[in-house]
Amino acid sequence: MVDMRNMRLKRNLCWIFLPVLTAAGLKAWLLWMDVVPFNSDEAIVALMARHILSGERPAFFYGQAYMGSLDAFLVAVGFLFFGSQVWVIRLVQGILYLLTIIATVLIGRVVFDSREVGLFSGLLLAIPTVNVALYTTASLGGYGEALLLGSLLLLISFWVKKALAKNPNLFSSFRGPLVLGLFGLLAGAGFWANGITLVFVIPAGLGVIAALIRSARGPISKRLEMFFLLVGAGFIAGSAPWWLALLDGGLEGLISELFGSAVAVEQGTFLTRTAQHLINLALLGGTVTFGMRPPWGVRWLALPLLPLVLIFWLGVVFYWIKGLFRRSDIQGSLWVLMGILFVVAAGFLFTSFGVDPSGRYFVPLALPLALVGAQFLHDVFSRKRTRFVALTVVLAFNLMGIIQCALRYPPGLTTQFYEATIIDHRYDQELIQFLEINHETRGYTNYWVAYPLAFLSNEDLIFIPRLPYHLDLRYTARDNRYLPYEEVVKTSPRNAYITTRNPTLDDYLREKFVEEGIEWREKRIGDYQIYYELSKALHPEDIGLGN
Repeated sequence: MVDMRNMRLKRNLCWIFLPVLTAAGLKAWLLWMDVVPFNSDEAIVALMARHILSGERPAFFYGQAYMGSLDAFLVAVGFLFFGSQVWVIRLVQGILYLLTIIATVLIGRVVFDSREVGLFSGLLLAIPTVNVALYTTASLGGYGEALLLGSLLLLISFWVKKALAKNPNLFSSFRGPLVLGLFGLLAGAGFWANGITLVFVIPAGLGVIAALIRSARGPISKRLEMFFLLVGAGFIAGSAPWWLALLDGGLEGLISELFGSAVAVEQGTFLTRTAQHLINLALLGGTVTFGMRPPWGVRWLALPLLPLVLIFWLGVVFYWIKGLFRRSDIQGSLWVLMGILFVVAAGFLFTSFGVDPSGRYFVPLALPLALVGAQFLHDVFSRKRTRFVALTVVLAFNLMGIIQCALRYPPGLTTQFYEATIIDHRYDQELIQFLEINHETRGYTNYWVAYPLAFLSNEDLIFIPRLPYHLDLRYTARDNRYLPYEEVVKTSPRNAYITTRNPTLDDYLREKFVEEGIEWREKRIGDYQIYYELSKALHPEDIGLGN
C-alpha cells in the first residue's frame, strides 16, 4: 500500500515538474540571451528594493498608488541574498511564475479531475505567448504577484466548491472558516499589490458564494454573513498598507489611481472613449492575447503556424461558450473562468486603462485560456496522439514567436510600445563610463533614461526626468517619481542633459543654449545624445521645459 502511494506521489510530482522545468528552461534562455531590456518601470522597482534595504518603507510604487510595493519587498529579499543585480529581479519574477504554473496544474486537477488537463494547462503556461513571456520576466510592479495570487484564489474557490459537494457540513469545522479567511487575506494582498488582481477576486469570490448557497441546508443568510465577515476580515488584513495610506492621504487619490488616473489622457465623451477602447480591445487585445503579434508592434508572428493556432483558439472559445449553457460538473467552473474575461473586458472598456494598447492588462487571461484550452484538448480529441500533436502545434507557435522577437534586438522583448521610448540599452554601460570619466554625475533627462541610469550606476549618476520624451515635447510631472533626487540635482554646481531619439528636443536645447550664452560639448552614444561641459548650470524650467 505504501509503495502504491509513493508511486502515485512520484507520478503526480512528475506531471507538475514537467511544465515547471520547461518554463524554467525558457526563462533561463531569455536571461542568458539578454533580450529583455531593463526599462524605467522595472528600474523603479529595483530602486525601491534597494531603498527598502536602506530603511525606507514605501506603500506604493513610486508615483503610482494603484500598485503596491509587494514586488519591491520581494525583490529586496533577492537583493539581500544575491546583491543588487538586474538578473535578481528576473529571478524573483521567474519564481513567482513557476509557482503560478504549479497552482494552475493543481486547478486543472481539482476542476477537471484529470492529471492530463493539469499537465496540458501547465505546458500552455510554460511556453506561453510573447505577451505572457514578457510580463512574467520583466517586472512592472505587481503583475507577477497578481497572477500568482489570482491562481491561488481560483484554486481555493474551486476547492471549496468540490469540498462542499462532498461534505455540506464543511463549515461546521475549523477548516472551512480558515479557508475563507485565507481567501480574504490573499484577495487583500492582491488588491494592494496590483488592482488588476480584482479580475480574479470578483469571479472567484462569486464562485465561493454560489457554492455556499447551493450546499446550504439551513438559512442561507448565516452562510453569507460568515463569508463576508471572514473574507472581509482577511481582506482588510491583507490590504492593510492600502488602508494605512488611505488614512494618511485620503480616499479620492487612491480611488482615482485604482481606476486609471495615471493614464487618463483621453479627450471626448464617455461614449467616444468607450468606443475607442472597444476597438483597442478587439483589434489589439485579441491579437496579442492569442500570441499573433508582440504587444509593442503590429507584425504577425510564426506565420506558418498562425492559421492553425487561430483555428485552435476559436475552437476553444466556441467549446467554452457552449459549456456555459450545458449542464455538467464543470459548468459552474467555466462560468467562474469566463468571469475573469468579463471583468478584464469591463475594466478595459469603462476605465482609462483602455487607452493603453500594451498587452499587460491581458496577461490574466492566460490562466483561464490555459485551463479551458487544456480541457478542450482532452474532451475534443479522442486519441492521445492527436491531443499531443495539437498541443505541440500551439506550443511550437508560441515558442517561434518568442524566438522571433528575441533574435530581433533591438527591441527584443520590450515593455515599450511607443516607438520613441524604445532605447537600445546595450549602450548603457558605455554611457555610464562616459559620464563618470567626464564627472557629469548630475543633470536632466527623460523618464526612460533616468531610473535605469540611477540603478545601474548605484545611484552615483542622478539625472532627473524633467525632459519630455514625446516627439511633440509634451511632458507630465508624474515622470518625476522620486522627489529626493530633485534636491541632489538642484544643488549641483554643474549639470548635463541626455536626450534619446528626439530631434525636435535636440534642436530646441541647442537653440536655448545659444540664447542663454552657454557653451557646451556633445557626444553621441547609441541612442543617447549627451550635452555636457555646460559653461554654467542651467535648469529645464529656465528654458521652458519640465513644467
